[in-house]
Amino acid sequence: MSNNDRLARLSQAGVSIWLDDLSRERLTSGNLAELIRDKHVVGVTTNPTIFAKAVSSGDAYDEQVRRLAERGADVHAAVRELTTTDVRDAADLFRETYTATGGADGRVSIEVDPGLARDTEKTVAEAADLWKTVDRPNIFVKIPATEQGLPAITRTLAEGISVNVTLIFSVERYRAVIDAFFAGLEQAKANGHELRGIQSVASFFVSRVDAEVDKRLEAIGTEEAKALRGTAAIANARLAYAAYQEEFASDRWRALAEAGANPQRPLWASTGVKDPEYSDTRYVDGLVVSGVVNTMPEQTLEAAADHAEITGDTVTGTAPQAREVFDRLSAAGIDVADVFLVLENEGVEKFDKSWTELLDTVAAQLDKAKG
Repeated sequence: MSNNDRLARLSQAGVSIWLDDLSRERLTSGNLAELIRDKHVVGVTTNPTIFAKAVSSGDAYDEQVRRLAERGADVHAAVRELTTTDVRDAADLFRETYTATGGADGRVSIEVDPGLARDTEKTVAEAADLWKTVDRPNIFVKIPATEQGLPAITRTLAEGISVNVTLIFSVERYRAVIDAFFAGLEQAKANGHELRGIQSVASFFVSRVDAEVDKRLEAIGTEEAKALRGTAAIANARLAYAAYQEEFASDRWRALAEAGANPQRPLWASTGVKDPEYSDTRYVDGLVVSGVVNTMPEQTLEAAADHAEITGDTVTGTAPQAREVFDRLSAAGIDVADVFLVLENEGVEKFDKSWTELLDTVAAQLDKAKG
């Protein structure tokens, strides 16, 4: 089977392939256009870590930084302009995909300042500002699924803004995200917005769950515990999909669908494998089901193109076995609730640290440009 056939088969199985990376270099070199053309890539996600890496690498941003320095832009304004320029240009590149898929794909995500993750009001304001600044219908504003983020998700959707809900780790929190999504659409309808024009995805993080649980299993050290390594993440995602099926079969959703609403698709995030002992396509092969998104770092995308085993739906009907996995994890001594709490806190902290690195990098570049 050729490389393209594997990705084509994944796409034909109903999985939208998105790239978890964006940079000025990808845009200007034609690399992103090539991935769209040859690798079935139909969307892009970004986050503060991705932008920090992009801006600190090479010289692709130098000319724009120089112009910003000449204008006297401060570092926050400069970062906003650098990142929104990339997102706007990528959105233009995906416009044909966006049109062809009725707005489901061809999407580019941009995250609110992660320092606002625990502040509902400021998150709502920043989401509206990003939507207005980028000014493209095919972007997603990313809002973390913290407790303070949930009402921000509802209020942002209520204004007709499409949202990528990020940093979801537990099925319990995922159900709260779906509730926030339903409430947002109900308010959007009441506000006179056309529901057909609003899209959303819910980014359920995968590999980080195995990384945290495996570390704890190794610390427990029993043979029973070690035998459970590598079982948590895919089981967790499969339980999330079962929750999705249940929630989107409800009367509440049916009423919204009849009003023209689009479902909030599950998105598998953090699909790059962190343990070299595991297959580098495990979070692709094990999570194939129609109507989801898998956003992959390029290394995972290339691995999937080369040797993914796409054999059809590997998710539907797997919830009973997935629940057994969590029963065994609990019996082995894993505090599952604590795992998810730690992962959420770490996720916010990591993005906040990356955002600070991005600000520091751009500040240094502005100073250099000023001479």
